[in-house]
Amino acid sequence: MWRKVPWFVSGLALLALSVSVVSPVTLSGTVIIVGQNAAQCPGAQFTTIQDAVNAASPGDSIQICPGTYVEQVSISKPLQLNGNNGAIVRPSNVTANSISFSSGQPIAAIVLVHDTSGVTIRDVIIDGSDNGIGECAPDLIGVFYQDASGELSHVAVRNVKLASSLNGCQSGSAILVQSGGGASSVVTINRSSIHDYQKNGITANEAGTQVTIERNVVTGLGPTAGATQNGIQIGFGAAGSIQHNTVANHISSACVSLTSCGSAADDILVFQSDNVTVGHNVAGVSQTGIVIVGNHAQILDNEVFDSQIFDGVDLIGNQNTAEQNRITHSDQAGVLISGNDNVVQQNTINEAAVGILKLAGSAGNTIANNTFFNSPIKVQDPPGTPSKSSPYR
Repeated sequence: MWRKVPWFVSGLALLALSVSVVSPVTLSGTVIIVGQNAAQCPGAQFTTIQDAVNAASPGDSIQICPGTYVEQVSISKPLQLNGNNGAIVRPSNVTANSISFSSGQPIAAIVLVHDTSGVTIRDVIIDGSDNGIGECAPDLIGVFYQDASGELSHVAVRNVKLASSLNGCQSGSAILVQSGGGASSVVTINRSSIHDYQKNGITANEAGTQVTIERNVVTGLGPTAGATQNGIQIGFGAAGSIQHNTVANHISSACVSLTSCGSAADDILVFQSDNVTVGHNVAGVSQTGIVIVGNHAQILDNEVFDSQIFDGVDLIGNQNTAEQNRITHSDQAGVLISGNDNVVQQNTINEAAVGILKLAGSAGNTIANNTFFNSPIKVQDPPGTPSKSSPYR
């Protein structure tokens, strides 16, 4: 019965792709039109997006007519990119155009936004189907904001993955936001469709990065023996909020039991970052629904379901709060606590082996006013096993 859920979640992702919502755009500069077909797009000044970007002045808007644009795009000035229905960026044989601040790994981004602010991308499909990368490096990224700020809205990022023979490479993330050298990246990612990536759906890493991730549908590959997937990740000192998203289908086939699991796939992962809010999301069909490895997080009013092998919510750190969540079907625990002074209250837990599992050495935690159904053990001290997350960096 539980395995029928991914079909429902996939339906949500298809719905997000099939419905186009055009947001009003406020223009402060010149409108530059890009098109490949004069009859379909009269008045087009350029046939490639990159030529339009190069010619634009800060504050201009680039209107992209329907068509498939076989190019990587690099932006380093404040601009708006607005696509009409059917505007697809799908380059062939992508090449490295940046380097990760943290790993030094070369990165091949389909759309690279760097060293600027005020870059908005709306209503565009970014497709990695023809990337042509034949080894683990460079790291394939769909959209990369590096030391850059702006907004992604109503975009679709898909097929950011390598050939099946390279599925074990830690490559292929749909959206990455990263800061370095004391610079900052402040990015809003909202109302977008993200699916068929190899490693992560949305990732925000490093101090100086601040993200607002809202109302997206992020869908993993389901059971895979390749790279361990995460749907949404904020990590390594980044900050922000994850709210009103639907995230599902992250399962590592190599993780088969509590004692035989190299790494577990998570729908939402906060890793070595503090003060992150995770609220009002739907997260399901994963090894752990929501994992916090940090402090002072707020996990509020989420729907978490079908956590296979591990838990609905993991609190691994101190002074985190999990409140008013509804957690259904967790193979180990509805909520796992490994740390001090955490608060777990007013949650509803249905069908967990253990409702709330508190590991050895944890102290000062508040567990109160939770409601349990079909959970033979409501609250238990050790033994137990925290999820083994695999963050992207």
